[in-house]
Amino acid sequence: MRTPIFLALSFALRALQAETPKQPASLYNGKDLAAWRYVTPGKESISEICHLKPDGVLAIDGKPNGYIATSASYENYRLHVEWRWSGKPGNAGVLVHITEGPMDRIWPISFQIQTKNTRVGDVLPMSLAKFAEPPTTGMTPDQLGRTGADQEKPVGLWNSCDIICRGDTIEVTINGVAQNKVTKCIPAAGKIGFQLEGVPYELRNIRIEPLKPAIGSSGQTNPAF
Repeated sequence: MRTPIFLALSFALRALQAETPKQPASLYNGKDLAAWRYVTPGKESISEICHLKPDGVLAIDGKPNGYIATSASYENYRLHVEWRWSGKPGNAGVLVHITEGPMDRIWPISFQIQTKNTRVGDVLPMSLAKFAEPPTTGMTPDQLGRTGADQEKPVGLWNSCDIICRGDTIEVTINGVAQNKVTKCIPAAGKIGFQLEGVPYELRNIRIEPLKPAIGSSGQTNPAF
C-alpha cells in the first residue's frame, strides 16, 4: 500500500524531472503525434483515434474512453489551447499535472479543466490530486465550479482555454474571461493531456510558454497527504 508520505515523496521526485519551457513552443507540430501517447484500457493506437487535418487541426474521435498525454512533464507555464465540437457537444477536458500513480478507473492523478458542454471552466482533481479550495455545493464531489457565466461559444466555433500553472497554483481563463483558480495543488507538475469521453472534437494551437516562479510560491514542495 502506498502511504501518504510515499506519495508525497514520489510527487516531489517527479516534479524535479519536470521542465519549465525555455521559450514559447507548440506541443502539436501538425505533422505527427510522436510527442504524445494514448492511454486507454483497450488496444487502440493513437493513430486510430487522433487524425491530422489541414491547418494544424487535430481531430479526436472521443472514444474509446481514455486520454492522450505529452511525453514530457512541465512546470511553471502558460498553456493555450483552442477546441470546438465537430458535431453534437458533449464531455471532454484538459488535464494538467498528470502523474503516475493510482488511477480513478481510467483517469490518472491530475487536474481536469472541464471543456464539458455547459460546464466549461470547472476544475476537478482526479484520483489522488488535491487543491485547497472547498468544492462547490451540488456539483461532482471535489469539483470547483467556474466563477462566472458560461463563456462557451456555439457548436462549430472555436473556443480558447488559457491555463497558468505557476508553482502550486492553477488559473483558468475561457475565451478571455477568468473563470477559476485553485491553490496548494498536489501534485504541482506533470504531463499535459486531453480526455476522450465519448464525443468527437477538434483541437488546434496547442501552445506552451514559460513563466517565472511567483514570489513566495511554495513551488514544487509538496506536503504529505
